[in-house]
Amino acid sequence: MTVLDLDVSRETLDRLSSFHDLLTKWNPKINLVSKTSLAEVWDRHIRDSAQMYPLAGICRNWVDMGSGGGLPGLVITIIARELDPELHVTMIESDMRKATFLRTVIRELGLTATVLTSRIEQTDPLNADVLSARALADLSSLLSFADRHLSPTGQALFFKGETWQKEVDEARKAWSFDLVSHTSKTNPNAAILEVREIERV
Repeated sequence: MTVLDLDVSRETLDRLSSFHDLLTKWNPKINLVSKTSLAEVWDRHIRDSAQMYPLAGICRNWVDMGSGGGLPGLVITIIARELDPELHVTMIESDMRKATFLRTVIRELGLTATVLTSRIEQTDPLNADVLSARALADLSSLLSFADRHLSPTGQALFFKGETWQKEVDEARKAWSFDLVSHTSKTNPNAAILEVREIERV
């Protein structure tokens, strides 16, 4: 079975399907994803999140910021359960209701992950091998978070929409960083920004 370029078992696909069902069930109560995208959860959110997994190098400590509905944090956790059981995912989510959703999915699907109910800038530095975020903040703000939570040799993976190049140009006014942009496989106008060597200018 494949999710984009990932070969996964029926068991993993079943977990992703169960996550899809839980997200759809909880969404009317706490707005985990936009109502307009709810009918497209599999393609618009789950497949979109899954494409981040192959971009990560050797990783034991993955931190997902502003996890919300578990995108990409829970998707990465589900995939890693099969493909890399040594990888541990920590999700930072300041909204108590969304954090409760994350913990519910972890419990019901038999996953191992950590949920921190706190603000990103107030969380103790996490020294992440991989730091991810999706639909969270502008790139300059994300780099500030990365400066706090990313290990010196780690990589940040940030989903960005059609205006990603403008955000990069703006961020370079305050930050120095190495960048590789990966065209999104679910939206050719969007990108996943792989960022390393982050320093304030």
